[in-house]
Amino acid sequence: MNAFRSPDSPSLDRLRLRTAALQEIQKTDPETADYFFDFLEISLGSSPAGQKLKEIMSFVSYFPGRGTVRETAYLEGKAEGQTEGRAEGRAEGEAKGILFVLEVRGIPVPDHVRERITTCTDLDRMDAWLERSRTVERAEDLFAEDPDASGTSPEED
Repeated sequence: MNAFRSPDSPSLDRLRLRTAALQEIQKTDPETADYFFDFLEISLGSSPAGQKLKEIMSFVSYFPGRGTVRETAYLEGKAEGQTEGRAEGRAEGEAKGILFVLEVRGIPVPDHVRERITTCTDLDRMDAWLERSRTVERAEDLFAEDPDASGTSPEED
């Protein structure tokens, strides 16, 4: 890597060639290319060759989303987190709706029922509970038609 340190050395041409080769590898073996792009970036750091690498990479169509291992993991985690966040938000809204309907109807909600409603993440089940909340006589009756109605543990939801 020391050969890359001087911006005027013939090694800069080798850097360009290696970068071009890695861009080609990116098309067929992105994981390997990502590894070597990361290796180059870390090894060259803020040296003149490292700055040149950043200049070269700034013109690549997938920059800054080069698809490096770190970036791919970050973006996948971010997408999963957003999806989970939306689902949790919907479940929380459903739970509030169910509890609100029961409250408006004057039906008391025991703690174990409240816990089961607020810890459930099955949106289809919660939709059914919301529908039933309009007609049940007791909060416990929300779960009467559930396949696991005999249990009241939140883990079963």
